[in-house]
Amino acid sequence: MKWMLFGAAILLLSSCDNMDHQPRYDSYEKSGLFEDRKSLQAPPDGAISRDDDAYRNAVEDKPPMSLALLKRGQQRYMIYCTPCHDPAGYGNGRIPSRGFPHPPSFHTKRLRDASSGYVVDVITHGHGVMYSYADRVEPHDRWAIAAYVKALQLSQNAPPATLAGVQVEGKVAKP
Repeated sequence: MKWMLFGAAILLLSSCDNMDHQPRYDSYEKSGLFEDRKSLQAPPDGAISRDDDAYRNAVEDKPPMSLALLKRGQQRYMIYCTPCHDPAGYGNGRIPSRGFPHPPSFHTKRLRDASSGYVVDVITHGHGVMYSYADRVEPHDRWAIAAYVKALQLSQNAPPATLAGVQVEGKVAKP
C-alpha cells in the first residue's frame, strides 16, 4: 500500500510543469481583455519607470549647510559608519579589526577631492565591499552624513591658512 501511495505521489508531482507552458500574449498580439483589443497597454498616468533616476536614487536635493545638519550627520555617522570607518574616518573600525576588509580612509586625496554627492551615492548604492544603506539611512540623513564626512576630512587635513581667525572654545587661531 505504501508503494502505491508513493508511486501515485511521484506520478502526481511529475505532472506539474512549473507553469512553463501557460497561456500568454505577445506584445502586439490582439487581446479580448481590453477595449482597444491590444495586449500591450500604455502605463497609467503618473507611473514611474524602474529605470527612472528619481525612482532608483530616491535622493533629495542637497540641503543647506547648518550646524544642525552637521550634528545630525555626526549622530548618524556614529550609528552607521563607525563600525567600519572608525570615529575619525581612517577605516580602522571594529569590523575590520575582526578580519573583514578595511574600508578606504576618508583622508586619502581621492576621497577628499570627492563631492558630497559622491558620498551620498556610495551610501545609497554601495561601493566595493560596502553594501547599500538605502534601506537603512533616510535620504536627508545621507546628506547629513556626507556633510559630517567633509567636516571630518577638514578636521584632519585643513591647511593652516584656512584656520586663521577661527574661534574654537574661546581661542582664536592665528595664521
